Amino acid sequence: MGTFNKQIVFEGAATALITPMKNGLVDYEAFGKLIDSQIAGGIDALVVCGTTGEAATLTDEEHKECIKFTVEKTAGRVPVIAGTGSNDTAYANELSKYACEVGADALLLVTPYYNKTSPKGLIKNFLSTADACDKPIILYNVPGRTGMNMSVSVLRELAKHERIVGIKEASGNLSQVAEIAAELGDDLAIYSGNDDQIVPVMSLGGRGVISVLSNIMPKETHDMCALFAKGDVVAARELQLRLLHLINNLFIEVNPIPVKAACALMGMCTEEIRLPLCEMDEGHLETLKASMRREGLIG
Repeated sequence: MGTFNKQIVFEGAATALITPMKNGLVDYEAFGKLIDSQIAGGIDALVVCGTTGEAATLTDEEHKECIKFTVEKTAGRVPVIAGTGSNDTAYANELSKYACEVGADALLLVTPYYNKTSPKGLIKNFLSTADACDKPIILYNVPGRTGMNMSVSVLRELAKHERIVGIKEASGNLSQVAEIAAELGDDLAIYSGNDDQIVPVMSLGGRGVISVLSNIMPKETHDMCALFAKGDVVAARELQLRLLHLINNLFIEVNPIPVKAACALMGMCTEEIRLPLCEMDEGHLETLKASMRREGLIG
């Protein structure tokens, strides 16, 4: 890869923040403490209202308030990336413009889900949002959730836009990541969307991770990326493999059910989650607790 041609939103680890809730509402007191503890833990950026933030069940008002709150609480200490993608392009554009107005540093845009679209529709969808706002955009490819995969041919067209600067790759397909890096690595910063593939993706030129794990282990997730970036591949790999048991158990049920339970066990928030997501199966919870004890996160 040669010289990167666009703005880099962040390098290292960004946390896909949970949205703490209490009595049916967003718990902003817990949210503020979470943001402060993330930054104190050395996190490199924050993502608000992503999948892990239960964006799908936030009202429009809550979605906007969470973005505004995160920007204000973070106060420029690290970049804030707002999840503003939708399966309704017009709504994504409106939400994206709002996020830019209240000071988000960048946007994270998921591929349209459920109604889906064609490759041509994907290109038109993202270009519409990129033209509607003035901040850098990280695309989010997560076919396991959306039923859509962003191919290299689609990304080739999107990467021509000056504001489309990165991709969160959560397909789990390292061959696809390699193809993107080989062809578009000078125009799209690649971030792992899977905590179990941070080091593999970085070995292909990835810039870091947008992480679920870092909600409970910000320092270690940052360190894994930082060690790799400075050339200590062995130490980065050791950390990746040491934490694999915990990473796997954070996905023992649909994200963010386990990570929210983990945050609750650590006293960071209540375990409240919105339907259709519900509390963890008791056996799964015990498995998660065992992994957390192994890392000294709970007694």
